[in-house]
Amino acid sequence: MAASGAPNSITSGPVTSVTSGSIASGPIISATDLRVSYGGREVLHGLTFDVRHGETLVIIGGSGSGKSTMLRTLVGLEKPSSGQVRIAGVDITKAGAREMDSIRKRIGLAFQGGALIGSLSVGANIALPLLEHTRLERSTIEVMVRIKLEQVGLSGFENYNPSQLSGGMKKRAAFARAMALDPEILFFDEPSAGLDPITAAGIDDLILSLKKAYSLSMVVVTHELASAFLIADRIVLIDRGNIVAMGPAEEVRNSRQPRVRQFLDRVADSTQDDEVDHLRMFTEGIGKD
Repeated sequence: MAASGAPNSITSGPVTSVTSGSIASGPIISATDLRVSYGGREVLHGLTFDVRHGETLVIIGGSGSGKSTMLRTLVGLEKPSSGQVRIAGVDITKAGAREMDSIRKRIGLAFQGGALIGSLSVGANIALPLLEHTRLERSTIEVMVRIKLEQVGLSGFENYNPSQLSGGMKKRAAFARAMALDPEILFFDEPSAGLDPITAAGIDDLILSLKKAYSLSMVVVTHELASAFLIADRIVLIDRGNIVAMGPAEEVRNSRQPRVRQFLDRVADSTQDDEVDHLRMFTEGIGKD
């Protein structure tokens, strides 16, 4: 395992563009020596990585590895103890309220459970960011809501309540809300968690189609390996707060590094006491990943 959070890169040298010219040069997100602590205990150990324009970066790792903490830090929901996170050139660890408001309009976040507001209709959930952050006429917002629902395969469901939707439909509605402001970057937290294989495959197809249609940059946290290798341009594997592998999806899949192979091949960990110790920090009121 790489020491001090330094990525043990799969490739030699910098990772180059991975989709034949479809990804612009330079990062849209850049994390440098990112460290996060809970209650004085460090859980992310100096992570450094980029997300390039137009690419899908998938973050994988076991429970308690730090992947969801990393996602929350990237979107500004968690403040790092040190290090930088730059989105479109703005260091959000030092940004003021006005700068953060501007950055939030450029990103969309789909939470793991959808996080739809139960007292609002599906259409009202999607309209909420538009009502909060734009001065559009109500009639224009209604049109945009219908467009967003069509984009995720939910045409005609704007008047349904979230409780009337299946798990997969809630995920799609959450995607529509995340896209309401036409963001440059989409973040997904476990987009196919809790879904049956067929529904999960539909969510994967939706992510791929959204990327193709809108040239979005995407950051996806998942523990579903089949989904990860299907949708990823590059993969970051986190283990106990360190990046242990980072590179194009196929190179990660074919890695011979012992810790990578253990995770990909689902080999039980012999150091159970260490794992329980690490997980305990997320269950004793400090936080949960």
